Amino acid sequence: MAESHLPLLIVFGVALLLAGGLLVLSNYLGPRRPTPIKQEPFECGNEASGPSLEQFNVKFYLVAILFLVFDIEAVFIYPWAVVFRDSTLGVGVLKPLFVVLEMVTFVAIILVGLTYAWRKGALEWSLPERQR
Repeated sequence: MAESHLPLLIVFGVALLLAGGLLVLSNYLGPRRPTPIKQEPFECGNEASGPSLEQFNVKFYLVAILFLVFDIEAVFIYPWAVVFRDSTLGVGVLKPLFVVLEMVTFVAIILVGLTYAWRKGALEWSLPERQR
């Protein structure tokens, strides 16, 4: 069993040596011309203003997570469409009705999550009247 994993271990070893060697070489051979301007933190082409550890509203994170959920849902629709096409052509072993029911179940679960997020106010940008 060890013989079958030996080529893989060799590839990982070579990759680690190569990456480490390149980092060490760039550290010793790379040009160094530090200036006060190069030492400043870079902020989108503008001069840094304000504290660097600024707190963001949790709404930004909620929207980002919801975006990821629905983005992943869109990614899963493409392979489903291929499986559905194959099932309608009789290529696969799955029946078209079963494939459609799988997608309906998947979309229903996503819609339950969207409804939950909507009811909890994750999609609202402004505070409700009672919290102002």
